[in-house]
Amino acid sequence: MSLKNQVQLITYPDSLGGDLKALKEVLYSHFSDIFKGGVHILPPFPSSGDRGFAPLTYLEIDPKFGTWNDIREIGEQFDVLVDLMVNHISQKSDYFQDFLKFGRSSQYSDLFLTLDKLWEDGNPVQEDIDKMFLRRPLPYSTFQIGDSGIQENVWTTFGKTDPSEQIDLDIHSEMTKLLLASFFRNFKKYNVKIVRLDAVGYVIKKLGTSCFFVEPDIYDFLDWVMELAEFLEIELLPEVHSHHSIQYKLAERGYWIYDFILPYRILESLTNQSSTALLDYLKTRPAKQFTMLDCHDGIPVKPDLDGLLDTREARKLIDICLERGSNLSLILSEEHKDEDGFDVHQIRGTYYSILDCDDDAYLAARAIQFFAPGIPQVYYVGLLAGENDYKRAEETGDGREINRHNYTSEEIEQSLRKPVVQRLLKLIQFRNSYPAFDGEFNVKVSSTEEVRLRWDDNDKYCELLVDLNTKRTTIQYMDDHNSVIEYTV
Repeated sequence: MSLKNQVQLITYPDSLGGDLKALKEVLYSHFSDIFKGGVHILPPFPSSGDRGFAPLTYLEIDPKFGTWNDIREIGEQFDVLVDLMVNHISQKSDYFQDFLKFGRSSQYSDLFLTLDKLWEDGNPVQEDIDKMFLRRPLPYSTFQIGDSGIQENVWTTFGKTDPSEQIDLDIHSEMTKLLLASFFRNFKKYNVKIVRLDAVGYVIKKLGTSCFFVEPDIYDFLDWVMELAEFLEIELLPEVHSHHSIQYKLAERGYWIYDFILPYRILESLTNQSSTALLDYLKTRPAKQFTMLDCHDGIPVKPDLDGLLDTREARKLIDICLERGSNLSLILSEEHKDEDGFDVHQIRGTYYSILDCDDDAYLAARAIQFFAPGIPQVYYVGLLAGENDYKRAEETGDGREINRHNYTSEEIEQSLRKPVVQRLLKLIQFRNSYPAFDGEFNVKVSSTEEVRLRWDDNDKYCELLVDLNTKRTTIQYMDDHNSVIEYTV
């Protein structure tokens, strides 16, 4: 299949009305002509933590959200994208629970990475660990096996608890490949068109490396998944937060990638009233990307923009974000911080709040996103111009929840009446329907205080002008009667 060059929605299964049936109703009643590109439903599977990102299985939908038939029905009108955490599965999964009961005698033991698969004697070496890109203080957890008194150390890249809720899979194991293939076949059965390979950069564990995006090993795995997906007519979207050069290598090999650089560059331009860095980037970036401003995590900084930022300037911008209520996710391992100690992984807050709830600035940001080549995604909180949810972040103890408000049907109706949301919906409709977006893209020469972007296709064109001082955004385009129309966003 080929992806539609139109706008997609990103949402949790329970964030727009409470469950998948409510989501379908909201999509069909309010957004049938808005999200023609599809809908990314963040993990709806039974999960033991990390808001769905520690799935027990992909063969079931968590009953509190609905059933696979709800996904199938949404998929009848919208291309559905779901996540597959190829790196790990839940500690509470049947597979790992069997391992906890029977240890090496478990029928599923080969799914997991016991430490002897890395260190021959099973004893971790700190010198090797120091080289790794860590997401928790130690990359493994210790588990008791049944009543035997035996302990097993198992690889766990992610997880906030000890032992971790997220257990890494051994992707070299034939059993793991069979399991992943069964998940893909199930996706196909229920109308899933796109699969995001979440945390795929961590699947290769190799001593002496960072254990992150280990080349060329990672390509062997990706090529195997791609062959499987193509057979099932499913598109793949590898999710890799890394130095931009790694993203570009994926693009060169024909994969879709995420534009994790764009959200920061747009924020920087609007805040500092300077388009220089943004336009330099837009001139050279790969076109085959999914674009975003906001998502369920935060605005990427490190390692996505490593080598692209002046950390002194970045600190000033981040201080502004903090003044506007944001919180930060930080890099843990010393080796992967900048020399001056700069350690910001992501800026967490709603994009609308980070822009100080300035309607014009927010619409300017979306217009730039929509004009950048690629498939635009709009996160549900951003769709409704949501503001920081401090209460939710405080109650959960998770700073990411500041941008994960769950909307009731009433709140959705109220938000849709906001002028900024109505303006955004009109802009999305233009992006979905205007034919020049399938043509040729150009960054136009302009002053440092404005952004000019243009698309041309046969006799149609559209040109975006954003004044970074006033935040006024206009689009000039040729209509069906060959008249030049100017539209103020």
